[in-house]
Amino acid sequence: MIRTLIADDEPMVRAGVRAVLATDPGIEVVAEAGDGHAAVELALRHRPDVAVLDIRMPGMDGIRAAAEIRRAAPATGVVVLTTFGEDEYILRALGGGAAGFLIKSGEPEELIAGVRAVAEGAAYLSPKVAARVVTHLASTGAGDLAARRGTARERVGALTPRERDVLALIGTGLSNGQIARRLHIVEGTVKAHVSSILARLGVDNRAAAAVVAHEAGIVAAPPERP
Repeated sequence: MIRTLIADDEPMVRAGVRAVLATDPGIEVVAEAGDGHAAVELALRHRPDVAVLDIRMPGMDGIRAAAEIRRAAPATGVVVLTTFGEDEYILRALGGGAAGFLIKSGEPEELIAGVRAVAEGAAYLSPKVAARVVTHLASTGAGDLAARRGTARERVGALTPRERDVLALIGTGLSNGQIARRLHIVEGTVKAHVSSILARLGVDNRAAAAVVAHEAGIVAAPPERP
């Protein structure tokens, strides 16, 4: 059972997220919060597997709450809910250790997939989020899109063929176990590849690596999850 915390300052949004998660018998909502401070407090009290946080909340926003939860309760993975026009917040959340990024207007199945992926230690970027992150990076003084894609391809080119295979699957949101099954290798080998990939790319977490994978254009359509 995946124990989940929901935090959003709008009760109707919380109810909607809870209703979507309730359709999966393997997910249980153990707590709800209306702001970031309460989210951190409840995360420490309940120690959920995943915290689903809205970005804009009063008092402490979802970015600060995500960073605090990751610091105080590192076993809790964080999924951030965002809306279009909040690209800069997504980048801040990425730096704060959030592992999942979902658009509020996305399909309900994406929410369940994101929660499950993060619970399994994977990163999950909604395809729409990934596309916007790549475009936003190119529009904020971080280099034009063509240049960033070229740089990403150069970075990915330094990986071994197997590491590139693993990175492409990280970009689709698969966990280490799912990657191992798909590539027919043991999970320990995948973990070693992931560590090497993060070091070679110079990124701190799987979500940042997934962004590089999307920039480099090596992420295919998400495969069916085992």
